[in-house]
Amino acid sequence: MIPQSFIQDLLNRVDIVDVVGRYVPLKKGGANFMGLCPFHNEKSPSFTVSPTKQFYHCFGCGAHGTAIGFLIEYSGMGFVEAVKDLAQGVGMIVPESEDRLPPAQRAEQQAKSMALSEAMTRACDYYRQQLRQADRAKQYLIGRGLTGEIAARFGLGYAPDGWDNLRAMFPEYEAEALVESGLVIDRSEEEDGNRNGRKRYDRFRDRVMFPIRNTKGQVIGFGGRVLDSGEPKYLNSPETPLFQKGSELYGLFEARQAIREAGYALVTEGYMDVVALAQLGFPHAVATLGTACTPIHVQKLLRQTDQVVFSFDGDAAGRRAARRALEACLPHAGDNKVIRFLFLPSEHDPDSYIRELGADAFEKQVQDAMPLSQFLLNVAIGDNDLRTPEGRARTQFDAKPLLQALPPSALRLQIVRGLAQLTESTPAEIETLFELAQPVAKARVAPPRAKRTAPVGLERQIMRLLVAHPALASELDQAALDALLNPVSEHAEMLAQLVMMARELGTHAVFATLAETLRSSGPDFEPLIAEIAAEPETDADAARLELAGAIRQSRMKALRDELEQLVAGGLADSTAQARYRELSMQQEQLRREAQAEMARRD
Repeated sequence: MIPQSFIQDLLNRVDIVDVVGRYVPLKKGGANFMGLCPFHNEKSPSFTVSPTKQFYHCFGCGAHGTAIGFLIEYSGMGFVEAVKDLAQGVGMIVPESEDRLPPAQRAEQQAKSMALSEAMTRACDYYRQQLRQADRAKQYLIGRGLTGEIAARFGLGYAPDGWDNLRAMFPEYEAEALVESGLVIDRSEEEDGNRNGRKRYDRFRDRVMFPIRNTKGQVIGFGGRVLDSGEPKYLNSPETPLFQKGSELYGLFEARQAIREAGYALVTEGYMDVVALAQLGFPHAVATLGTACTPIHVQKLLRQTDQVVFSFDGDAAGRRAARRALEACLPHAGDNKVIRFLFLPSEHDPDSYIRELGADAFEKQVQDAMPLSQFLLNVAIGDNDLRTPEGRARTQFDAKPLLQALPPSALRLQIVRGLAQLTESTPAEIETLFELAQPVAKARVAPPRAKRTAPVGLERQIMRLLVAHPALASELDQAALDALLNPVSEHAEMLAQLVMMARELGTHAVFATLAETLRSSGPDFEPLIAEIAAEPETDADAARLELAGAIRQSRMKALRDELEQLVAGGLADSTAQARYRELSMQQEQLRREAQAEMARRD
């Protein structure tokens, strides 16, 4: 758990204009910066970035948030990953509960990671430069139908033949970073063999190079494709501190905007599929990196879009890969996600299919792809004979681990019903037999908690002021707090939550920090945050006076209500009479404060 104090300090140090400006061209427009929204298609800029609020807001689609929120939405990072990315940019080290390393050792690790990243960037530049003068490599790419524009977009390059060509880019060829990044291989003297006594040599030789980028656009690895008939046909970077195959998708960085525009991500089996599909009008394709699809891959994709289509060859190997992808998808499948599986004829890959039958025919195949629910049932049925009790029992046996991996949802219930029908059972029997978590068919589902009504009047005014200027919460005295947190109020719980969170952030709290904190607590404050994000910055001193006046009105209302109750009770005893006098004095004091405030303003 990252401490909230660190988040606040981080948002105070980063400049959201710089963060957003790395991805979106911005122009100064009055007090804010303007640009085309990266989250929806538009021709006129409605996307604003406020340097004073440290917040972005789109008047077209309503997207808004802090620098952390922008990285999460734009790059598909997780919260912790986004925080770490921003922290690295301003020289901060994220404290983690499980990280017990001394600060000096943690800083050393960070420096080492930066050295590896620098080595990969320099190598990428070198390979791209070499491609310009490598006619054989260029002819190979041209033969695959690629243009120079696509090659440049994906940063394609060429690793020349020879044992140590990287010396031209790295005079410090013996540096440890080259081995740890996977660019060169270090062998003992006994292993040198036919390498003419070389202890260190380039990993990639005479190959077309595909840079692998992370969600931030940094080169973290390479895939090399042999030009002739050598083996292996594709050679990937090894696992390094920067690069883990089970966590990265080739082409995701380049495809992010296209995925939003197309409404789905297309997952293919290789680098050339991705690059060729981009050339042929499908720039929203990505690929796993020579490994089976993992739950992390699926999670990254579903951060970008609610629809994912996996494309596999129709042969046995393609079916096995699809089965592994299905298993990776199950923990993340839900009612608001659409996951489908496309199986092309065995003689085709996506590239050849489009070239022979056209882009429209391929798009039709995508739209008709098999939904996850049907593929799961097909996998469970397999070769089982549903006409026999044994075949139906075996189908249930094979379906059990798949259904257990699904979270409780309407989708799971639909699949349970489908399996029950196929195996002559009832949904409740399936859920009991499979010991499914939170059974849906046999248990009554608790109704969702009623959504809180939006605050109005004084309460809304006070909440709005505290969200826009959270530092004011730390200035409230006990009398003001008592008035705000009146338990009779319909929104007392919501207001108490806001005051508590704002006061915990301290006297230097700002709108962006509180907005990030409130967002993690649920959607109740989202309309206020969006409203404030869309308006010009307000003056803190004016807000302080307005808040004081609103709290005074709130206290006056509470006093009037209690006085009316006492009068209605007849003021029968001395206690009630004393309380009436006390409240009347408080009421008069508040009137004098209000008159004094009006005089100061005049």
